[in-house]
This record gives sequence, C-alpha cells and structure tokens, in this order.
Amino acid sequence: MCGIVGAVAERNISNILLEGLKRLEYRGYDSAGLTVIRDCELHRERQVGKVQALVNAVDQNATFYEGHIGIAHTRWATHGEPAQHNAHPHVSGKVAVVHNGIVENYGILKDELLKKGYVFTSETDTEVVAHLVAEAYEQSHNLFKAVEQVIPRLQGAFALGVLHVDNPDKLITVRLGSPLVIGVGIGENFIASDQLALLPVTNRFMYLEEGDIAIVKRDSIAVFANGVRVERAVNELDAKQHNADKGEFKHYMLKEIYEQPDAVARTIAMGVTATGLKPEFLERHNKTLAAIHHIQILACGTSYHAGMVAKYWFESLTRLPCAIDIASEFRYRSPVVVDNTLMICISQSGETADTLSALRDIQRRSQNNEVAGLLSLALCNVATSSLVRETDIFLPTHAGVEIGVASTKAFTTQLAALMLLVLKIGQVQQRMAQVDFAKLIAELHNLPGQLYNSLALDAAIEQLSEKFENKKSALFLGRGVQFPIALEGALKLKEISYIHAEGYAAGELKHGPLALVDKDMPIVVLAPKDSMLDKLKANMQEVHARHGELFVFAGETTQISSDERQHVIHVPDVYEPLAPIVYSVPLQLLSYHVAVMRGTDVDQPRNLAKSVTVE
Repeated sequence: MCGIVGAVAERNISNILLEGLKRLEYRGYDSAGLTVIRDCELHRERQVGKVQALVNAVDQNATFYEGHIGIAHTRWATHGEPAQHNAHPHVSGKVAVVHNGIVENYGILKDELLKKGYVFTSETDTEVVAHLVAEAYEQSHNLFKAVEQVIPRLQGAFALGVLHVDNPDKLITVRLGSPLVIGVGIGENFIASDQLALLPVTNRFMYLEEGDIAIVKRDSIAVFANGVRVERAVNELDAKQHNADKGEFKHYMLKEIYEQPDAVARTIAMGVTATGLKPEFLERHNKTLAAIHHIQILACGTSYHAGMVAKYWFESLTRLPCAIDIASEFRYRSPVVVDNTLMICISQSGETADTLSALRDIQRRSQNNEVAGLLSLALCNVATSSLVRETDIFLPTHAGVEIGVASTKAFTTQLAALMLLVLKIGQVQQRMAQVDFAKLIAELHNLPGQLYNSLALDAAIEQLSEKFENKKSALFLGRGVQFPIALEGALKLKEISYIHAEGYAAGELKHGPLALVDKDMPIVVLAPKDSMLDKLKANMQEVHARHGELFVFAGETTQISSDERQHVIHVPDVYEPLAPIVYSVPLQLLSYHVAVMRGTDVDQPRNLAKSVTVE
C-alpha cells in the first residue's frame, strides 16, 4: 500500500518521479502527487485516481514541475477519504512530506498544533508530520535535526521523505516499520518504498534498517542510527530478474498464472537432485533444524493459506506438531510458544506489518528467556526484505516479480518451498520413511509438467466462468489438504470479481453453509482422486438434493461426470500431497475469467494493496 519515490540529481527529475509511481501502481492506491523544488519554491501537483491523471496534469505545464530534487507518492486512504486535499505530498510552509504507514497518536499531536495556530487542510495523519517538522526547523534551522527531533514523538509505523525549500540539495528519509530503500546512482541518488520503482535509473540499492534516518544528496548518502552515523551496504540487483512487462498477456495476473510451471521448477531446483535433496540445501542449519520439536507458522491472507497446507504436510509426513495462526491475531492473544519451536513466517513481500510485528514480539520473549531454542525462518520472495534480515533462516521462493495484487505464482512457489522444508526436516530428524521420501522427490520433478497440464484447461474454464458473471455469492468446498485451497479459491474470486465467496471444509456443510444452497448459488468443489474422495462425494450429494449447482474440478479417474446441475472439468491425476499446488491453478483461472467478464480491474482491485505494511 502507498508508494514513495524521491530523487536528487543534476538532471530534471519529474519524469523519474512519475515513472517510479507508475511502477508502484501494483501496490494499490487511490491518489497520486509530486512536489519539486524550483526557483526557491515548492511546486506541487496532486490528483485523485490513476497515476496517469497526475502525468496528464504535469504535462500541461511541464516546465513548472521541472526540478533537481523532489518527492512523489501514491496514497491508499487510511485517514481521510480519497480526495485531492488528502493526497500527498503534504506541505507546511517550506516543508513537504510524503509518508507511508500510520501515525497512531496523530489526534493528540493535531490538537497540540491547532492550539498553536497551525491550519490543517486535510484529514490525514501525514499533515501532522509536516507541521511538526516545520515547527522544529524554525528552532534549529537544520533539516536533519528537525526530523530527528520529531521522530520520537510519532507512534506507529512509517517511512518518510522530507524536503525543505531552504535545503534544495538535501532529501531526508526515515524508515521505521515501513519499507524504504535508497537507490545509488552516479551523481544522483533516489529513495523509494520498493526497488522496482527505481530500476530504470539504477540497479544499486542500500537497504535501510529499522530506525535509520538518512541524508540523501546528489553526491553523498549519510545514514544515522540512534544519532550515530553507520554504514549500510550497497547491493547490486540483476534488473533482468525484475522484469515487470506484461508481454503478450492482457493482464499481469494472467501472465503470472502462466509463469507458474517455470517459477515452481526454479523453486524446486534449489533443493532437489534427481534422487534426493541437495546436500547444500539449508546445510548450515542441519543442527538447529534437527533440534526442533514444534512448528509455528505465521502469515496473512494468501500466505496464511499456504501455511495451512504446510500444517497438513508437517503433521502427516513428519509427525511434528504444527500450529498455524493469522499473524494479526497471534500477537494479541498472549500465545503460548513452547521451547524448541521453529517459527515460520510467510510473506510474499517480506514487509507484511502484522507478520513482522508478531515475529518481533516472540523474538523479544526469546531474548528475555521466556522461550528457549527459538528458531525463525522467513519464507519470502524478496531476498532484501525486512523479514529476511530479521530471521535466522531464509528460504526463498523463486517466483520473480509479481505485480498482480491477487497472488498466484507467489502462492504456488510458497507451497513448493514449504514441501522442500518438510522434506529437509523429515530428513535431518529421520522422521520420514525412505519410500515416502523417494516418492515425493520423484513427484516434485513431475510437478511443473502437471502445472502445464492444468493450464491447458484454460479454454474450458473460461467457458465455465460465464455462469458466474451475474452471481452474487459462491461457496468453495474441499476436504483435507484441499480445504485451504478452497479458502484460497474463494479469496481469489472475491478479491478481483467482487463476488462474495466463502471457502469451507466440505464436512462442515451441515453445520451452517447448507442453509445458503439454492439453485442460484454456485458451489465450487475440489475433488482430486485421494483418500477423502468418497466422503466428498457424499457432501456433493447433499448439495444436489437441495438443487444446488455444482462446479467440480475432479481428478480424471474419480468417475465424477457432468449432468444438468453438475459441471465437471477433469484435472489430470496428481500425487495426493502435491495436489493442492496443481488444483490452485484452475481456481486462479476461474477467478480471472469471471473478473474479466464483470469488467473489474483485475490487476489492481479496489481497496486492496499488494504489500500491507501497516496494521
């Protein structure tokens, strides 16, 4: 959510700011704006809606917005409705501020400022920051010190970019709970909430740590932590691996669905040989993984569903007890974490605020000797993220850049990586029979091909999706390890088509959702050839008896066939533990085609953000 871009250079930077905002559109936003310093004045433009509206407004008076230093922002509304006066940057006198995150105590601070005569033109928490910095600057006439003085007064999580007209060569940036990177150029430097925004101008990045404040000038970068200057490494990225081109596809989401066989193959290849696990896979963690007695998984949204699948895998394949929690609930329920727990944190971006906060809470308890033998692991698609830096073990997915807000390839690569972890722990703890271990290794090699087979169902799924176009609600049913996939399928449909959808364990039908079943309620069923099939068929009969309309993704050998109220698409049979990965793809395609038919914004659904960096 929200995006920050800033630049200080010898050349005009307005186009750099605008291009950066375009590349951050995937994060979710409702307005956009920029400010540059030109002729000793702040020149600001803000627009509600897409970044293109801001581009058009700037183009009408391009010279007015030329400058060598500036900041820009895409806003996702938290305090105050989506409106031009609430859009960033916010200004107080000669100060301009862009801000990601939330200032939780803004109400108290705003009351103080109002009593001092400050005038507010927005309903945002950000304008409080601008006024506080302006006030502090009047005392010190030092922009860095002014920002440094204000930060302790702000409660919450945030990233800031700050300009002052009297400092036309200096950009101050702060990272506290919300991601921020510095792009390092030659005779020019940049800031952004995501390195993707800056790849057109640099592939060298400095990642700020929690609490860092930096002074960014054209020819220098100075980073301070707790008032002391510190060094932060500069990392070089391969820009080819961060390609965000849609290519021949109409939407990023469809492109990313079709990239899944290759992405899963890359993820599997990091850990698997022809006959087993690579000796070097997580090798340096063998001893600590062998000492684990319990597994706790923390995640949100789609990543939570991946964790639910992993719970089935860990317990059925290794007999290790495994708990799975929504991160935003876990940290507030006084959870009991037993000794020798592996804490697995799953996040596509590695910046999910709730997951990070839950991890930090447990790490503090470990440091206070409340939990012994705690081991933390980040399952993440971004190697430079906060989650990766703050955990003991990094298990990467190899999804590549995912632009579509509704996650697809990030989900299936998470599942593939989690299966590798199950195999690794099963191996080092000698908890898996060799025959099961060998079978899983062999079937993992077949998995990319099975994903290609599921993509071949696209045309049939598109035709089926026509029956959903005018529906208002849908149920998704699965049993056993397919239950989390039913939840994920329902989430995908509601995210991008705005149809209300719920996922249920099929055995729960009689405990409530059966009351919803009628001739207008589509029921999507996941029916692979597995140990739960006979039970599932009985659940389907319950729906049939109430005149419900079934849409079944069934294994080829299940002997489930179509009739007037039952529409069946046969999915090639797949080894039961890996079936959740394969069955995810048809549900993604179903949601995609329904959304296209309903005319919604597939890649940037309303009110949602790709990376949720505030609670």
